[in-house]
Amino acid sequence: MRKTFLPLTLLLLAITLFGDGASAATSPLVWNEKEKTFNADVSGVPLPELLKTISTATGWEVYLEPGTSYSASAKFRDIPHTDALRRLLGKLNFEISTQTNSVPKLFVFHTGAGKATQLIRGDAKKIILGKDRVILNHLIVSLKRGSKTDINVLAQQLGAKVIGKLEGVDSYLLEFPDEASTIAAREQLSRVDEIASVDSNYSMERPTPFSMASSDRGSSFNLKADATGGDGKQTIIGMIDTAVQKLGANMDGFLLPAIAVAGEANPGGDVPTHGTAMAESILAGLNSTATQGQPSSVRILPVDIYGNNTDTTTFYVADGIVRAVNGGANILSLSLGSAGDSPFLGSLIEQVSEKGIPIFAAAGNQPVTSPTYPAAYPQVIAVTSAADRNGTLAPYANRGSFVDVILPGANIVPFNGRSYYVNGTSVSTALASGMMAGLAESTRQAPMKILPTFRNSIAYKPQ
Repeated sequence: MRKTFLPLTLLLLAITLFGDGASAATSPLVWNEKEKTFNADVSGVPLPELLKTISTATGWEVYLEPGTSYSASAKFRDIPHTDALRRLLGKLNFEISTQTNSVPKLFVFHTGAGKATQLIRGDAKKIILGKDRVILNHLIVSLKRGSKTDINVLAQQLGAKVIGKLEGVDSYLLEFPDEASTIAAREQLSRVDEIASVDSNYSMERPTPFSMASSDRGSSFNLKADATGGDGKQTIIGMIDTAVQKLGANMDGFLLPAIAVAGEANPGGDVPTHGTAMAESILAGLNSTATQGQPSSVRILPVDIYGNNTDTTTFYVADGIVRAVNGGANILSLSLGSAGDSPFLGSLIEQVSEKGIPIFAAAGNQPVTSPTYPAAYPQVIAVTSAADRNGTLAPYANRGSFVDVILPGANIVPFNGRSYYVNGTSVSTALASGMMAGLAESTRQAPMKILPTFRNSIAYKPQ
C-alpha cells in the first residue's frame, strides 16, 4: 500500500492546527485526483446515494440502469479507481468511458451499458459570493515546483475538498464549507513552505449576446477549410466560451474537436449558443482578411468552460486557457469577462503571452470606464465595439483606458435555417481574433509578429 510522507514543515503545521490526525474530519468517500484512487468507509449506503457521492467527488457523469438497486458497504484506502468501484458496486456491472477532452462517464448496470440512461447528478458546487463576485469559500492553491505535498491530504486537514486541478500544473481549486474556514486556511497556508501561492477565485456569469433577434439577411461567408488541415503549422484559435453547436454549410470543417472543462453541455438546437455565435463571428473575421479563393487551414479549437452551468470561475477560465494552449492554440479569443481581478489568472496570462500567443478579450457591455478582466490585464488585447465604420464607440460599450482596439460590434449568424443579428463587445472580440488569424495565414507570419500591423491597419484606434 502506498504511503504518503508529508514534508516536515507541513507535518508540524498539521499537528499544531489539528492535533491528533485520528480526530480530523473524514468523508465516507474521498477521491484522490492525482493518484486516481479512492478512500472509502461506507456501510449500507443505497446505490443512488453512493453514485451521487461518486459524481460529486470526481466530477464524472454517472448513469444508472433504471430499476437497479443495491446497498454498498466497503472500507479501504488508496485503492485504484477500477478496483475501488468493484468493491463498492459488488456484483453490479460498470464501465468507465474516457474520451479526450471530455469528462469521464461511469455507467452502472445489470444488463448492458447502453441501458444505463438515468443520469445521477452530484451536488452542485456551493458558492458564496462577495464583492466583485469573489467566491468567499474558494482558494486556488499552487504548489512549488517539485513539491511532494499530497494536495488531498492537505485539503482534508484544512476541512476542504479539491474540486479542480489545472492540467499539467500543480495548481488546485479548494472548496471550503464557509467563509470563516477559508480565511483561516489562507492564514495557515501562508506559513507552509511547500505552497507557492494562494489566490482567490471569482465567479463569471455565462455570457450572452448583448442583443439577438431573427434576421432575414444571409451570411456572406464563402471560405472553405483545407481538407488536409494545413502543414501542421496552421493558425489555431482557442475559443474559450460556451458549447458550440453544429455550424452547418461549410463552417463545420473549421472546428477542431471541442474540449469540455465543466462537463458535457446539452445546448439544444432552437437558437445559437453564445459559443456558436462567437465561432461564426470568428469565421466572419477570418473571411474578411483571409486570401479569397484559397482553402484556409485556420482552425477553431472550442473550449467550453461552462457546460450546463449558469456561470464559471476564473479558475476554469485559466483551465480552459491551459488546455487550449496545450491543444496547439496560437491565438486566444475570450468573449467574456468580470470585475474580478485574479492575480492567479493574470500570472497565467502573462506566461501565455510570453510564448508569443496573442490574447483577445471583451471589454464589456456597459458604458463605463472601470476595468473588465481578463481584458484589462496588460498582456491582453482589450476589444470594445464601434457603432460605425468611423470608430465611434457603441452606446453600450466599455470605454475604459485599458481598451486597445475598437471593431464593429455586430454580426449576422446563420443557424438552423434562420439568421440572427448579434452584437456586443463579445462579437468585436471574436471578429478581432478571426481577422488576426486571416492576416497571419495570408502573410505566413506568426500571429504575434503581425500584431502591430493588425493594430495599425485592421482595427480602429480608441479615440
